[in-house]
Amino acid sequence: MRCYCCNNPLSDYESTIRNAETNEFMDMCNSCLKTIQHDVKLVGRADLNTEAGTDLADSIDTIE
Repeated sequence: MRCYCCNNPLSDYESTIRNAETNEFMDMCNSCLKTIQHDVKLVGRADLNTEAGTDLADSIDTIE
Protein backbone atom coordinates (compact mmCIF):
# COMPACT_ATOMS: atom_id res chain seq x y z
CA MET A 1 0.00 0.00 0.00
CA ARG A 2 1.18 3.54 -0.71
CA CYS A 3 0.68 6.94 0.92
CA TYR A 4 -2.34 8.79 -0.44
CA CYS A 5 -0.39 12.08 -0.46
CA CYS A 6 3.19 11.36 -1.48
CA ASN A 7 2.95 7.82 -2.93
CA ASN A 8 5.69 6.42 -0.63
CA PRO A 9 5.23 2.80 0.51
CA LEU A 10 3.49 2.46 3.89
CA SER A 11 4.95 0.42 6.73
CA ASP A 12 2.80 -2.18 8.45
CA TYR A 13 2.15 0.31 11.26
CA GLU A 14 1.29 3.21 8.95
CA SER A 15 -1.22 1.04 7.12
CA THR A 16 -3.12 0.40 10.40
CA ILE A 17 -3.63 4.06 11.36
CA ARG A 18 -7.28 5.08 11.32
CA ASN A 19 -9.31 8.22 11.89
CA ALA A 20 -10.71 7.77 15.42
CA GLU A 21 -14.03 9.41 14.57
CA THR A 22 -14.85 7.74 11.24
CA ASN A 23 -12.80 4.53 11.72
CA GLU A 24 -11.53 4.89 8.13
CA PHE A 25 -7.92 4.06 7.29
CA MET A 26 -5.82 7.19 6.76
CA ASP A 27 -3.53 5.60 4.11
CA MET A 28 -0.85 8.19 4.86
CA CYS A 29 2.82 7.87 5.85
CA ASN A 30 4.09 9.31 9.13
CA SER A 31 5.65 12.30 7.34
CA CYS A 32 2.33 13.30 5.80
CA LEU A 33 0.38 12.50 8.98
CA LYS A 34 2.54 15.00 10.88
CA THR A 35 0.91 17.79 8.87
CA ILE A 36 -2.58 16.92 10.17
CA GLN A 37 -1.85 15.34 13.57
CA HIS A 38 -3.31 18.28 15.50
CA ASP A 39 -6.52 18.39 13.47
CA VAL A 40 -7.50 14.70 13.42
CA LYS A 41 -7.58 12.16 16.24
CA LEU A 42 -5.83 8.97 15.13
CA VAL A 43 -5.64 5.37 16.37
CA GLY A 44 -3.15 2.66 15.44
CA ARG A 45 -1.64 -0.66 16.55
CA ALA A 46 1.15 -0.04 19.06
CA ASP A 47 2.63 -3.52 18.55
CA LEU A 48 3.62 -2.53 14.99
CA ASN A 49 4.94 0.91 15.91
CA THR A 50 8.70 1.24 15.39
CA GLU A 51 8.64 4.98 16.08
CA ALA A 52 7.50 4.77 19.72
CA GLY A 53 8.50 7.84 21.68
CA THR A 54 8.22 10.28 18.78
CA ASP A 55 5.76 13.18 18.83
CA LEU A 56 3.58 11.60 16.15
CA ALA A 57 3.52 8.17 17.79
CA ASP A 58 2.66 9.72 21.15
CA SER A 59 -0.31 11.55 19.61
CA ILE A 60 -1.79 8.35 18.15
CA ASP A 61 -4.02 6.35 20.47
CA THR A 62 -3.60 2.59 20.71
CA ILE A 63 -6.05 0.06 19.33
CA GLU A 64 -6.56 -2.64 21.95
